Amino acid sequence: MGHKRDFNLAYIIPITLVATLGGLLFGYDTAVISGAEKGLEGFFQQATDFTYTKGWHGFTAASALIGCVLGGAISGIFASKFGRRNSLRYASVMFFLSALGSYYPEFLFFNKGDASLNLLIAFNLYRILGGIGVGLASAIVPMYIAEISPSSIRGTLVSCNQFAIIFGMLVTYFVNYLILGTHINVVSDPWVVSTGWRYMFGSEAYVAGAFGILLFFIPKTPRYLVLTGQIPQALTVLTKINGKEKAKEILKDIEATSKEKTEKLFAYGVTVVIIGILLSVFQQAIGINAVLYFSPRIFDSVGVDGMMGTVIMGIINIVFTVFAILTVDKFGRKPLLIIGSAGMAVGAFAVAIFDHYNVAGLLPVIAIIVYAAFFMMSWGPVCWVLISEIFPNTIRGKAVAIAVAFQWVFNFIVSATFPPLYDFSPMLSYGLYGTVCVIAALFVWKWVPETKGKTLEEMSKFWKK
Repeated sequence: MGHKRDFNLAYIIPITLVATLGGLLFGYDTAVISGAEKGLEGFFQQATDFTYTKGWHGFTAASALIGCVLGGAISGIFASKFGRRNSLRYASVMFFLSALGSYYPEFLFFNKGDASLNLLIAFNLYRILGGIGVGLASAIVPMYIAEISPSSIRGTLVSCNQFAIIFGMLVTYFVNYLILGTHINVVSDPWVVSTGWRYMFGSEAYVAGAFGILLFFIPKTPRYLVLTGQIPQALTVLTKINGKEKAKEILKDIEATSKEKTEKLFAYGVTVVIIGILLSVFQQAIGINAVLYFSPRIFDSVGVDGMMGTVIMGIINIVFTVFAILTVDKFGRKPLLIIGSAGMAVGAFAVAIFDHYNVAGLLPVIAIIVYAAFFMMSWGPVCWVLISEIFPNTIRGKAVAIAVAFQWVFNFIVSATFPPLYDFSPMLSYGLYGTVCVIAALFVWKWVPETKGKTLEEMSKFWKK
């Protein structure tokens, strides 16, 4: 690090940890369905007033994603109107109510244990509510951390959010495993069908409650405070983060770029917004979620125990995300994204070739792991870093909201098209993802600016030019 540290880590780290609980809940909420879906299916198959088809089950498993798109889309309005921190408080309430509602969807209106179409609708509404919380958190947590971080460690701190998301997924797999206990291998176990899945959804309420309480102990972001005219409060927060002298400097910069408060979305031209949207689209279109969501099936199909494979993937994901956290402020954003895209392309094309020549066993598993590992050291965390810092202060809320909404739409498209595509031809599906990886690398190389070490205010000046 050469130079003297001019910021207060003891103050910044706890704040970042509280904010990343939003990321942990994002991971928890999206992964909890993987353990609960079989019990849930068994429960609703008992309904007498309608037939719970595969179509219904697919919708129920993915209904939270509808909320994610909505939450992402409204995050800009929330971030600008209520502020970054208060928006996270609203998200924590949504997580909490969704967890309790999914645990006990019969609340007030239905008899416990009577499966019906109306109960299914109520259950899905609770899941969608949780999804809105995920959508809000996915946009606002990186924005909050970016606005509170010193520029020299901003990439590292924002990347911690991706670590929290993956950690949340791992925690969920572990919690689901503990809840199932002795019932783990019994497919139609009556306890799992009546009660097991409820505990899985309900367990999230503990984390959501803690998140909601801890949010009362962290400050509003200095950028939001300046945008809303609360200059003395902004100076107080900046002084705690950066010390007195540096705080005055930063405040001047923020004030200079916040004069244009009523700016339209395209005040800095269309390019910056399109780059933000394309970063989001590519992060999903390279197909990672298809691999993560369906990894147990993929491992089973090449002869490796699915649950075991998923745990191995989880550990590898964490190791490579940590690599990104440690290097994003040293190497920069662009090199990581380009190397990551290239590595993913190799992994994806290898899976396609192995499938074409019917190679089973260890080789395709290694190829899938290479693909996931390169994603975790690049597009996973770095995309969020760029989205949180690439936009000028005055349009950040709106622009991040649009980029994140696109991300969830493409997440849904990729997740929904993968099973039919994979059934039709695994080689075609992986060949397609590999090709998208190559295009993604070219896009980053040609279009995306390097933001390493720049202040958020310098980004405003950059796009002005």
